[in-house]
Amino acid sequence: MHSRPAHDHDPFVRVRGAREHNLRGVDVDVPRDVIAVFTGVSGSGKSSLAFGTIYAEAQRRYFESVAPYARRLIHQVGAPKVGEITGLPPAVSLQQRRAAPTSRSSVGTVTTLSNSLRMLFSRAGDYPAGAERLDSDAFSPNTAAGACPECHGIGRVHRTTEDLLVPDASLSIRDGAIAAWPGAWQGKNLRDVLDALGHDVDRPWRELPRADRDWILFTDEQPVVTVHPVRDAGRIQRPYQGTYMSARRYVMKTFADSKSQTLRTKAERFLASEPCPACGGSRLRPEAMAVTFAGRTIAELSALPLSELAKCLEAAAGSGAGAAGAETAGVLTADLLARIGTITELGLGYLSPDRATPTLSAGELQRLRLATQLRSGLFGVVYVLDEPSAGLHPADTESLLTVLDRLKAAGNSVFVVEHHLDVMRHADWLVDVGPQAGEHGGRVLHSGPVAELQAVPESATARFLFDREPVTARQVRTPRGWLKVGPVSRHNLRDVTAEFPLGAFTAVTGVSGSGKSTLIGELAERAEELAGVDRLVCVDQKPIGRTPRSNLATYTGLFDVVRKVFAETDEAKARGYGVGRFSFNVAGGRCETCQGEGFVSVELLFLPSTYAPCPDCGGARYNPETLQVTHGGLTVADVLDLTVEAAADFFADTPAVLRSLRTLLDVGLGYLRLGQPATELSGGEAQRIKLASELQRGRRGHTLYLLDEPTAGLHPADVEVLVGRLHELVDAGHSVVVVEHDMAVVGGADWVVDLGPGGGDDGGRVVAAGAPADVARVAGSRTGPYLARATAATTRL
Repeated sequence: MHSRPAHDHDPFVRVRGAREHNLRGVDVDVPRDVIAVFTGVSGSGKSSLAFGTIYAEAQRRYFESVAPYARRLIHQVGAPKVGEITGLPPAVSLQQRRAAPTSRSSVGTVTTLSNSLRMLFSRAGDYPAGAERLDSDAFSPNTAAGACPECHGIGRVHRTTEDLLVPDASLSIRDGAIAAWPGAWQGKNLRDVLDALGHDVDRPWRELPRADRDWILFTDEQPVVTVHPVRDAGRIQRPYQGTYMSARRYVMKTFADSKSQTLRTKAERFLASEPCPACGGSRLRPEAMAVTFAGRTIAELSALPLSELAKCLEAAAGSGAGAAGAETAGVLTADLLARIGTITELGLGYLSPDRATPTLSAGELQRLRLATQLRSGLFGVVYVLDEPSAGLHPADTESLLTVLDRLKAAGNSVFVVEHHLDVMRHADWLVDVGPQAGEHGGRVLHSGPVAELQAVPESATARFLFDREPVTARQVRTPRGWLKVGPVSRHNLRDVTAEFPLGAFTAVTGVSGSGKSTLIGELAERAEELAGVDRLVCVDQKPIGRTPRSNLATYTGLFDVVRKVFAETDEAKARGYGVGRFSFNVAGGRCETCQGEGFVSVELLFLPSTYAPCPDCGGARYNPETLQVTHGGLTVADVLDLTVEAAADFFADTPAVLRSLRTLLDVGLGYLRLGQPATELSGGEAQRIKLASELQRGRRGHTLYLLDEPTAGLHPADVEVLVGRLHELVDAGHSVVVVEHDMAVVGGADWVVDLGPGGGDDGGRVVAAGAPADVARVAGSRTGPYLARATAATTRL
């Protein structure tokens, strides 16, 4: 195809010859200035088209337009495999990737609300008489000007106590009373130094004088003394100069400086985190805390839920607060209210500006970014969104659609990778990729108006999108007992008691922030004490690893068997290669350039670092000698490149491998490659890998399975497969509890616990509990109307 002249405005983004991942030379035209939804079963190639091709090309062009330094990096990062893309405007990507969690990142910093609040206090705050006006930086705990000098703006300090350092006071120092000390020679050295300093290391700890105990544990002195070691038979030990370090100093130094995660974790056991005594947890200097607006400090306003903060600011605007700079206060308050309005519109009014980013779900974080973009005033760009409805209650999804409409109305194109049927129905244009996953996908089945997909028989999406028949209510199982949890008072739960049936499938529902995860967390903590539960399995969406070194094969234990298979080949035996030779985590068989990762980290100036294939092994992970050993015509690198489905055929005669692969197929992960790096997996995929790992273990006794939104990121066709598997677990005598927003799944449950009615302070109560049909009838439930629509309960109301 010939490119159009640059001056001729093309209303379409035209992709030609896309071959990224499993795409098969895809040609597709997507109109601009519309909401276009990319859909298809998990692994069909829709993300490869939207993110891996369209967004990646827009990013590449941006790099091309900047400094030669950045252009050089393009060759390292790689350009998307595509023939040509025309009509492509600049693009903004909002993916569900988590940034590295940091205690300094918060809702306020992500949305830039903190900047506006700081400006409000700086320009229009009420200052003590005679106090100098402060710069806005002085109200930030993340700057030297504002941070409390005691806790450096963290708000909490790590302290240690005698009880933590010496858990058993009946022991002597020689017998290990100071549990926080290091082991082996280093601990023995500290003991011998104390002995040389004249302390009694053989008396029980509790009998030592208080002054001696305090000095041994807490002194900052580091005396040097000559140590004469006790002579062991047959060993010559010479005197040496030994330096003493107190237990507290050792623990704090290890926790702050050690590169070993194991040592840091051990040190953390001897530390207690508590609010900073200097700032009381506000994180700010006293000068900043002396300034108020509407009678409150910036820390007090930042701790309010956004919906409450808006009321407070509205009241202040009405009463003329900040009279010193009334006009400035009015402008800044109006800006804050507009920003908060967008966030509450997305169902996040229960969050407070000081809520730390690591405590947010991926869906919450993406919607905060979406709200920020809506206020940015950009137009003429393509927004590429990754399942913005993930983790959203159906009531909140309606608000999301309003926001997407506003992005479009501002003159932008909105490209959404999505599985939610309501978002698909709302789209102007639908791109359906499939028909199935992996090598059975990678084709565009339909690109056009939504209604026209009905005429595509091979589309898995069409079956769910146009089948308006309500789900027939399943025969509800009879519980064989009950688990009672509560009363719970934590976060926004106030004296909440809930009951969960044993031997049944329970769904916990409610809008975002209603208290679902808190309740499930309490159930997880108390499950061990509850009668009727032999084993607890919590399956969350946390990554199975944070680097490309961790992957599907290693996490499930599948790779241990594969390595044995290769070590038993005639070629491996002839070369003297053992099982370790086929591990990419140890020296020997791996490529040393990338140390077996297959990728090297590329540092981008002013941008997050990214991974590029290793220049020596090309991503194979192994050195050439290891790759000369084959099994069934494939090298160990080739095996890691197989999809789960292809590997099941290849290892059909190896039962130990096949068992693991079958459980992965059972949870709908047949399209993933065995060596797929953990960094490329979504939260939903990570959760299903963990579930498959559990399913392949022999199940003894009654197991309680807790899952947090197991259908997140799944096409309705994949949801059917996964939920069928969970019901099989219940049929086998186990109990399953899921936090869920998919009403088709909730409608098929035996029992529903609905929390709410709203989020934050408006939630935290059990609004309804019972069979799906009963909960669908409860008047005060936000979930009820959507559940009624999704189930046969509609016909009985």
